[in-house]
Amino acid sequence: MAGASTPASQGTGRQDSRDCILEPLSLPESPGGAVASQADQFVPCIFCGECYPESEKDKLLKHMIIGHKLVIADVKLIANFRRYIFYWKKRFAEQPITDFCTVIRTNSEAPMENQEDYFLLCDVLPEDRVLREQLQQERLREILEQQQCERYDRSFQSPCMFCSEEFKGNRSVLFNHMNKEHSFNVGLPDNIVYCNEFVDALHKKMDSLQCLYCEKTFRDKNTLKDHMRKKQHRKINAKNSEYDKFYIINYLELGKSWEEVQSEDDRELVDNEEDWSDWEEHPVSAVCLFCDYQADTTEKLLCHMKDSHQFDLLKIKSDLGLKFYQQIKLVNFIRRQIHQCRCHSCQGMFQSKTELIKHMEEEKHLAILPEQSLWDQPQYYFPTYENDSLLCTLSDGEEELTAEDRSEDIPVIGEDLSNLEALKQTSVLNQLLRDRTLKR
Repeated sequence: MAGASTPASQGTGRQDSRDCILEPLSLPESPGGAVASQADQFVPCIFCGECYPESEKDKLLKHMIIGHKLVIADVKLIANFRRYIFYWKKRFAEQPITDFCTVIRTNSEAPMENQEDYFLLCDVLPEDRVLREQLQQERLREILEQQQCERYDRSFQSPCMFCSEEFKGNRSVLFNHMNKEHSFNVGLPDNIVYCNEFVDALHKKMDSLQCLYCEKTFRDKNTLKDHMRKKQHRKINAKNSEYDKFYIINYLELGKSWEEVQSEDDRELVDNEEDWSDWEEHPVSAVCLFCDYQADTTEKLLCHMKDSHQFDLLKIKSDLGLKFYQQIKLVNFIRRQIHQCRCHSCQGMFQSKTELIKHMEEEKHLAILPEQSLWDQPQYYFPTYENDSLLCTLSDGEEELTAEDRSEDIPVIGEDLSNLEALKQTSVLNQLLRDRTLKR
């Protein structure tokens, strides 16, 4: 360090001084300290002393293509770009580049003086392939260690995005709350890594009034929340690659996305099972309102709910004279209450579904409905569960809806409104009724 103050070093100017500090070949051997941590942020050119921040690796790649005619294939699949560059910088210093790279000649039909040779470095070379796989395995080990630490971390703290309730302790408390209370599901907490960064990214989108699923922007937070609820957009956009780094599945295999990993089993099944003669279609199962029982027919399910839970949906429909869409709203209402561990009869809240069902059985609240005004609300046109097969099997019976029946489900609009006809044509309920009539 004494030589840093000599006149010779001062005469080299700022550029030489900066290059000396960022000398890339000394980084792996540098002791920990302020200089080393700063240098770790930079990546050198394989052929010269040019350095770029790792976040600007595209500039480095452009420099190597223009200045040194080197093209590196599938850069996005390299798990540790900086270590990859250091490895090949050392190897190219030991042997000629032609020992490793495929030569690509441009303008092959032009005169010799106009032709240019480019060098392609890719995983066709066994040494490059082994290096990429080693870097991938090292990154996977680091990710799994990070995930393991987060699983048992009790210092996590974050507010809910939807109700602003503060949560402390294990990260699963927040995710389970958002799933249970707001139907927002990001998957199992144990499948997530870099949880704090993930939650911060979600909060940032919500604070910027952007829907997490369709990513449209709204004028205020209430409008955004209404949109996400009505459109069932309380989930993240799986196609947005910004979220890939937060899920373990994206680190499992080199060069494979989560979609490719998930579909591998299906592809193997198609490839191996060529004989489809014994294939049978499995009917869609409808799930009980109160337990996990599933039935392949509506009749079986209704009998089960009547025998096991004393809930006779057909009798309720007959006694109350429920129309088709009233049945839809009733089922969605009960589904919502059970999902939230709330008794649909007395509106009491419980800690678990088991405690709720026990209460309803002891108090005989399973078959007792609250006042119709509580569940006969427009919000329950929307299904609590997107794949609720029970909703697809409800019916009005043998008869067609009469004009009087249809008018009961259409809001009354004042006669003095000039756009009455237009409102009728665009009414959601009117459209639902037309669809229902066409299906018949």
